[in-house]
Amino acid sequence: MNKTRLIIKYLLLDFFAAMVAWGTFFIYRKCFVDGVYNSYYLRYVWGDHKLYIGILVIPLFWILLHGLIGLYRNVYRRSRLREFLQVMTTSIMGVLILFFTLLLDDEIIEYRNYYQYVTVLFALHFGLTALFRFILSSRIAHQIKSRKIGFPTILVGSGFRAQKIYDELISAKKSEGHFFRGYVNINGEKTRINGLDKLGTKTDLIKIIKDFDIKEVIIASEENQKTEIAEILSILDGENIVIKVIPNLYQHLAGMVKMGNVFGAVLIEIKIDVLPPWQEFFKRFFDILISILILVLGLPFYVMIGLLVKFSSKGPVFFIQERIGLGGKPFYIYKFRSMRLDAESKGPQLSKENDPRITPLGRFLRKTRIDEFPQFWNVLKGDMSLVGPRPERQFFIEQIIEKAPHYRRLHRIKPGITSWGQVKYGYAENVDEMVERLQYDLLYLENISIVLDLKILIYTVLIMFQARGK
Repeated sequence: MNKTRLIIKYLLLDFFAAMVAWGTFFIYRKCFVDGVYNSYYLRYVWGDHKLYIGILVIPLFWILLHGLIGLYRNVYRRSRLREFLQVMTTSIMGVLILFFTLLLDDEIIEYRNYYQYVTVLFALHFGLTALFRFILSSRIAHQIKSRKIGFPTILVGSGFRAQKIYDELISAKKSEGHFFRGYVNINGEKTRINGLDKLGTKTDLIKIIKDFDIKEVIIASEENQKTEIAEILSILDGENIVIKVIPNLYQHLAGMVKMGNVFGAVLIEIKIDVLPPWQEFFKRFFDILISILILVLGLPFYVMIGLLVKFSSKGPVFFIQERIGLGGKPFYIYKFRSMRLDAESKGPQLSKENDPRITPLGRFLRKTRIDEFPQFWNVLKGDMSLVGPRPERQFFIEQIIEKAPHYRRLHRIKPGITSWGQVKYGYAENVDEMVERLQYDLLYLENISIVLDLKILIYTVLIMFQARGK
């Protein structure tokens, strides 16, 4: 499966549908509403430069709107009915936007022409977009059902229920897209699943997911293992996978589930989306916009700080270190160096209030949070966001997880330059303080929104100007 290639196909189809729809609407409007249809007038319309500007620019507007609604997410797992309704909703919104921005000022003979505008443009755009998407989505659905494409899957459980759901999925005439790689015991049971290899126990889940590139996990625990569900979900938190459970476990997950299909084996999918697609789109758009502005407009400031760092102590201007980000994937974070070169000669250490390793300039940079400014490059690259839990090193993450396994939940979102935990608590000096700060980051995860991000950014700016960074 090539997700990028499929997204490009959807983009091209949406662009073509919008181009044909707007071109047809433009000719209809000029010939049948604003003018009189004849060969001479039609040649005049074909020569109008506004027609060609429209068929190139208007489709970009539609693609932006489709992205905002989330039509380019989970392209291999789209319900055609849900997609049909989303395209209808997007078409209504888009047509109204185009009407009030481009068409309302048109000179018309009577007001019913406006109704014609809206009706015809909606019918053309919705009809073509829905048709093209239905054809492509149906092709993908057929490939999944015929087992030509699918998702690497593991079963968690090895008892009667796990065997039953496996047999049902394998024997089904139409596949649900599961390419099973094996099963995982919950507590090291001696029972097994006929037809599948044992891959390990629940403590090996993260390694198994990475080694086998697992995309779906089906939890099929027995009656006496229901208390293990919370622990398994905690282990899987932060992993970019689809988690499904058998219906018998529904009562233990109230408010966290959604139904999968109707006719196949009944599995319930656990919801892991943190933000609605439109908010996620705006969050990323805001990240890119602010990062570009600060990196470009603040270039002289960066040069000045860089020179001060360089001449105030020995060592490079920038401090580069590996941290763990979205989905548990490592990336390199950039900061202005605020410590001596030999700061970690004795191994990884957290900074303290009066840490002798911090340079005099570094102390000022930390209090004003100026040392974090190079991370706007991380934000622009997509490794980080403006607001999100602070990224940690794997060395400390392992210690945190021993005391607070739910830390893994933070890997469901991108780390940030600033966070609720950073604003409310500040820098942590040891693992216990990291765990204490964790409560604020988990609260942020549960209440994440664009408005909350703005509040955190405002408080961060106040801390910078007041030099209250801990």
